[in-house]
Amino acid sequence: MGKIVLGVTGSIAAYKAVHLLRELVKGGKEVVVVLTTNAKRFISPLTFEALSGNKVIDDLFPEPSSPEIAHTSLADSCDLLVVAPATANIIGKFASGIADDFLSTFFLSTDAPVIIAPAMNRRMYAHPVVQENIERLKKRGVVFVEPEEGYLACGAEGKGRLASPERIASVCFDILGKKKHLRESPSS
Repeated sequence: MGKIVLGVTGSIAAYKAVHLLRELVKGGKEVVVVLTTNAKRFISPLTFEALSGNKVIDDLFPEPSSPEIAHTSLADSCDLLVVAPATANIIGKFASGIADDFLSTFFLSTDAPVIIAPAMNRRMYAHPVVQENIERLKKRGVVFVEPEEGYLACGAEGKGRLASPERIASVCFDILGKKKHLRESPSS
């Protein structure tokens, strides 16, 4: 089937993650959503729970309901991590190994393929530090779905809009297909 962890960060584009979730579920994937604290300022966990059929993870230290450590047990069953929208903040955390919330801690815990779809102001996206962080992550094997050009929430136009949910889902399905193919290939 393929279990996908969908990380959603604090961007106005967080509403598009709902459409991405629907695309992934329509494609037969089980999806567990991880919301950062700032993502919850833009969209409710209830929306994602209703559409995914799974409890949303939004806290690194929830009240204990099981003896499992959530970020490591989820990492064991995850086939793909996709972060959409990804802010400059989460990209910087990932590139620097900072683990101070569930999503950044999960990133360090998983050995599944990672896809990042940035969404931010055009100047932020073009900033040399953000571009350096993106290059660092690409060198580590992280796949980026480049943002689109167009009208941005700040009123400006330029490169920074979250890629279409269909395009992001297509990259997810491609990577899961390649991963499945590698598992099924006979060893030499």
